[in-house]
Amino acid sequence: MLTDEVVPDLEVSRPRRWPRRVASVLAWLGVVPPAVVGLLRTVGWETSSLPIGLIALTPFAAAASLLPLLLAIASRSRAAMAVTTVVAVVFAWWVVPRAVGGAAGTGGQPLRVLAANLNESRADPQGVVDLIRRLRVDVVTLEELTPSMEARLDAEGLAALLPYRVAQTGNGPTGTGIFSKRPLTERTGLFQPVGHHMPVAETTTPGGAPVEIVAVHPVAPVPGTVAEWAAGVRSLPPAPASGVPRVLSGDFNSTLDHAVLRDLLGTGYLDAAAETGHGLAMTWPAGRRLFPMVAIDHVLVDRRSSAVSATIEDIPGSDHHAVFAELRITGKAMASVSPGAAQ
Repeated sequence: MLTDEVVPDLEVSRPRRWPRRVASVLAWLGVVPPAVVGLLRTVGWETSSLPIGLIALTPFAAAASLLPLLLAIASRSRAAMAVTTVVAVVFAWWVVPRAVGGAAGTGGQPLRVLAANLNESRADPQGVVDLIRRLRVDVVTLEELTPSMEARLDAEGLAALLPYRVAQTGNGPTGTGIFSKRPLTERTGLFQPVGHHMPVAETTTPGGAPVEIVAVHPVAPVPGTVAEWAAGVRSLPPAPASGVPRVLSGDFNSTLDHAVLRDLLGTGYLDAAAETGHGLAMTWPAGRRLFPMVAIDHVLVDRRSSAVSATIEDIPGSDHHAVFAELRITGKAMASVSPGAAQ
């Protein structure tokens, strides 16, 4: 005989919530490091080497801010999503424009500028000269230039490529020089350099428009020199509103996220790499086991002019990559004068 079987009710179990809770906890933990970097950058706390180093890593913090955002979305925590979204959007506001660039300038006269740190003259002089020749450089600023390195560069052909110079050589990292295809006139009194030698010279574009070149190299912000570093960057001349266009070229020992450099840019300079979509290309340390992590080498031009292109170039033997920029300098060719007319 068939009997009725009693089938127990199947309890519908609710989805376990612990994966969401774990995701929420990880989102909150993960957002802390980028938020700290963002806070340091916002307030410009650059009083010691540690916060200065953390601020230099802003592009990496921007990338790191995306993971806690994804975890917050997975957790469905409104609070976590709100906080992580704000952090990620702020970083994107700071960093993304450097990878996008602005409108390329079309007016003005071309000038090809190279900024190269020679690593206390450990760089290969032949490699440096070959790079200058290949890029058809008009003006190069060389940092950490010693007398012996200047002689070795000339032996490799630098004097033939760029016959005009204003060089203030020195031992170790102190020496700096400006080398040009066209005559240079040294300028003094524009600013009082703090730290290494930072010469200033006026030259012309290939089309004859005047342009002022400042070779930049403040000290590095290591323990014991932070105040000198900040004073060195702050000492650099602001962008001119009139007169001869100005280019600042060299190893700034500062990234676009440091307040001291942002203040300088705020006077009216453009960073050539950022303006052409290469602002996230790192320049130091190069040639080591670590990959380049910070962009501290720059070519800046005042806003009356513009940048058309910029590339990051390898320098054999140096711990820096060089920055090459093709600029458009706004200005008219200087009128020629007969010999003896100038007093």
